[in-house]
Amino acid sequence: MAHLRACEVRQLLHNKFVVIMGDSVQRAVYKDLVILLQRDCLLSPSQLRTKGELTFEGDVLLEGGRWGRMHNGTHYREVRQYRAGHHLLRFYFLTRVFSPYVVDVLDELRGGLHAPDVVVANSCLWDLSRYGRDFRSAYRRDLESLFGLLRRALPARCLLLWNTAMPVAEVVSGGFLLPEQQAQGAHLRRDVVEANFYSAAEADRHGLDVLDLHFHFRRAGQHRLRDGVHWDQRAHRHLSQLLLAHVADAWGVDLPCRAPVGRWIRDGPASASADPEGERQPSDSRGDTSQQAWSRPPPRLMSVLAPRQPSTPIAHAPHPFSPYDQSTRVSSHPSSQPRQLNRDLPTLQVERTREGSSRISVLERLGPVHRVSSRHQSRGHPPYPLQHPGRPHGRQRRDT
Repeated sequence: MAHLRACEVRQLLHNKFVVIMGDSVQRAVYKDLVILLQRDCLLSPSQLRTKGELTFEGDVLLEGGRWGRMHNGTHYREVRQYRAGHHLLRFYFLTRVFSPYVVDVLDELRGGLHAPDVVVANSCLWDLSRYGRDFRSAYRRDLESLFGLLRRALPARCLLLWNTAMPVAEVVSGGFLLPEQQAQGAHLRRDVVEANFYSAAEADRHGLDVLDLHFHFRRAGQHRLRDGVHWDQRAHRHLSQLLLAHVADAWGVDLPCRAPVGRWIRDGPASASADPEGERQPSDSRGDTSQQAWSRPPPRLMSVLAPRQPSTPIAHAPHPFSPYDQSTRVSSHPSSQPRQLNRDLPTLQVERTREGSSRISVLERLGPVHRVSSRHQSRGHPPYPLQHPGRPHGRQRRDT
């Protein structure tokens, strides 16, 4: 699996509206993508821990968080958005996979100015720990309601991607567990495995893509934090690369082939500003003897899409946290007039049919990330004009 640089991520997500929905782990997914769209740098430990801040790396808190009361209840809300000239990312914090709030969120997306191109969703740990022990029936019922509504509310071309919940340790002390619910943490590890089976099967039945994060991180306990639920910045960068590789595969984009050498992912870039609390987080594998350091290649990315034969195969890294070599030059596909990477490429547009397949007409390929069809040939003005960073969301202003 090729590790994409920031310039290549900007190219892949050019003129795309990406929505991420889920708990605090999915919030870290959003944050890492915000960082990766701007520069080749990892999140700091303090950035991973903080929630509800008014701004993060140029994004804006639209609702909830510090605009309201900070708490760990099921009614906690946090909506964040990062908007640049040609990129739009939004995050919705969820405490249940399906609820009236989720219906309101999908109504907002359906009636918004821009329709999402990608929706990445997950909700599991709160569902299993806060809404009774009978999750086997309630969780499956909520999953069916969510996936059915996603299909009806969003355009057919939108890529719907369900992330399975990442593995938790046997000793769990995450903030979503109230003191009187700590006893449930002992069962959470096994319940997550069962819930992931239900969610993946239901997502596949409704035609959603599935990225099995539980499988990919089953042997990465050394990168899990002490609370037994959250993960360090290196794990989240690897998660982002898995996510981007899946999106590229769904859109028919051939990723670059490069030798995955160097220490950038493991140790961070030398030029990155050090966090005052930026020491490496102690690894925690308490009660997790089956999880060992990754010493062999990661499993091949699974996709529910029909298999296709890329014109250039995707390179697999010998170690999931080993990145690309910064000095490696990658040649583009052979052509009569080879070109270097152009950071200002035409918009990538893939029309997805209602059956989930894609109609792709291949045009010229530029740079290491080879783009496919382009319906909008002219660049025009940026589709996502910058938002004033200090202006709260209108609906939140009314609430407060």
